Amino acid sequence: MPPVSSQIKAISIALIGNPNSGKTTLFNALTGLNQKTGNYPGVTVDKHTGYTKLKAGTEEFKLQITDLPGTYSLFPKSLDEEVACKELLGLNGTEHDVAVVVTDASTLKRHLLLATQVIDLKIPVVIVLNMIDEANKAGLKIDAAEISRLLGVKIALVNSRTGEGLDDLKLKITQAKESVNTFIETTRLQVVKAGAQNFREIVVTQFTGDADYKLKLQQFEEKDTVYRFNTINYIFARCVKSPQESTRKLSYTADKFITHPVFGYLTLLFVLFSVFQIIFFLAEYPMNWIESFFGWAMEVTAGALPQGQLSDLLVNGVLAGLSGVVIFIPQIALLFFFIGLLEDSGYMARVSFIMDKVFRRFGLNGKSVIPIVSGVACAVPSVLGTRTISNVKERLITIFIIPLMSCSARLPVYTLLISLMIPDDAVLGILNLKGLTLFGLYFLGFAATMLTAFVLKFIIKSKEKSYFVMELPVYRLPQWKSIGIIVVNKVKVFLWEAGKIILAVSIVLWFLSSHGPGDSFDQVESKYASQIETATEAQKEELVKTMESEKLENSYAGILGKKIEPLIKPMGFDWKIGIALITSFAAREVFVGTMATIYSANDAENVSSIREKLVSEKNPDTGKPVYGFGVCLSLLVFYAFAMQCMSTMAVVYRETKSWKWMTGQLIYMTGLAYISSVIVYHLF
Repeated sequence: MPPVSSQIKAISIALIGNPNSGKTTLFNALTGLNQKTGNYPGVTVDKHTGYTKLKAGTEEFKLQITDLPGTYSLFPKSLDEEVACKELLGLNGTEHDVAVVVTDASTLKRHLLLATQVIDLKIPVVIVLNMIDEANKAGLKIDAAEISRLLGVKIALVNSRTGEGLDDLKLKITQAKESVNTFIETTRLQVVKAGAQNFREIVVTQFTGDADYKLKLQQFEEKDTVYRFNTINYIFARCVKSPQESTRKLSYTADKFITHPVFGYLTLLFVLFSVFQIIFFLAEYPMNWIESFFGWAMEVTAGALPQGQLSDLLVNGVLAGLSGVVIFIPQIALLFFFIGLLEDSGYMARVSFIMDKVFRRFGLNGKSVIPIVSGVACAVPSVLGTRTISNVKERLITIFIIPLMSCSARLPVYTLLISLMIPDDAVLGILNLKGLTLFGLYFLGFAATMLTAFVLKFIIKSKEKSYFVMELPVYRLPQWKSIGIIVVNKVKVFLWEAGKIILAVSIVLWFLSSHGPGDSFDQVESKYASQIETATEAQKEELVKTMESEKLENSYAGILGKKIEPLIKPMGFDWKIGIALITSFAAREVFVGTMATIYSANDAENVSSIREKLVSEKNPDTGKPVYGFGVCLSLLVFYAFAMQCMSTMAVVYRETKSWKWMTGQLIYMTGLAYISSVIVYHLF
């Protein structure tokens, strides 16, 4: 933790709770945008840390809050739960001063199991009764003072969605103390290990014990859970009064339709279809504004600077590369906005529930749904999300197929190519044809995902049985502030992570496209010099274009593209596209920046948009447009299936601890992309 002034007291807080307890919403409410994301030591699970300040009387406090992965118990059943448990115990190298246990006040009973376990670790604890408004609406009468007395810890009533109770929570964190009460008996300690002194020792040694110890631990856990729930039932009966009729009936009524074996799937298709329609429709306006801005900026820069290497670098290297990043921010932001909306409302939990039955036929279960659906945002965190899948076979299959889902990195490529091949027409007067095409590409990725999983189901052998248990939260209005924070953070990551790669590649490409071996460029210029001098203005313009194209062909980039052209020609691609295929191996979205750089190289005065340049590109042999329907569709299919992401490959290796899985995934996806692209090109 960063150094703090001697007048300000620093408190390190571990935020722990069940999934769907509103823990992350509370974290966002406490810290706002004052967050940073890293990794837990030794693992690639995201570690979210944020800061907030509090002034109580004459004292000032700086609270450092770590949002732990959701867990149901301190006896983990998944890798995510194991990370949360180790962090709380200080086994990851960070000791926390206070544990804040977040519970859903409207379903308090099931959340108290974890709370009593954390209390028995003998660390200062504050329990948050979150979403207290939901409990009030349901008619629940909670005696928080009596619960506090029985558990021996501070209780804070909070509505993290509105910010109600946050100041009281901060104050109680500064006052937190260890509970003098205990929920563990000596007789149960003896079940695990003769002479076991306390519950903390049991929880710590579960990560180092042998097979015999773990068998005893399982027996202990069963007895311990029964005892704790008997205690919780007593506390609940004494402190919580529940009405006969609950307003949760509204959620139950909605679920009869949302989770229906027929209407549930139709609703899911409608929701996804609507999302892609809206993304294409709404994003078009800001994208046009951004495109116009960069066109203006490139014109101004080209006019303000004398012609030369510096002007060419700034216009065709830096600005062309940046435009290929920034222009897609509206679509990226809208995509993450809708994902946050669906998760925050409680709908994504229903998607997992209804898809469980379908997924089991393909060797998966409902726990695979969230990582797979999240793959439309980014494969990297989605692969990490498979840690919640306890069944090894199902986890490996899920990891293998996630990159086939069309992620946000593919969105810039899809958008550019769809704009080239699909007219601005409406279907049935209301449906956007481009949006329909985008929906089709996402559906294609999902179909490939499921078919691949079905094949792997028979290849990977396992006798391990799986189960799927999920609590369906009540439907809630989205927390706009929380979603806004997610969108801003994701866009920042896209701009920084993708942007720095694209910009670096664009500058390197500018050099490779603007320079050639020996005096090759001088020879090309000499070839056309006399013709240009005697030509008319119209002829000059055409001759200059031909000369620049020939210079590009003789550049270092052109030579590289020519080398691989025979390999990619069956897909309908020329050497210019070949350059983009190579550079975009690092990250798919680099394709757009590469094309922008290639078609701007040596042409600083012509700053028309990349789409206009691609539309006007002609095949020198046939005179037909290079980017016709067949080529664009072939490219779309290639990028729908190809791996083209080094970050994903790295995290797959890290999670599977196997070169075999990472290499097999790369070979399979590349082969599938190549064969599919060849077939599509020759069909169309």
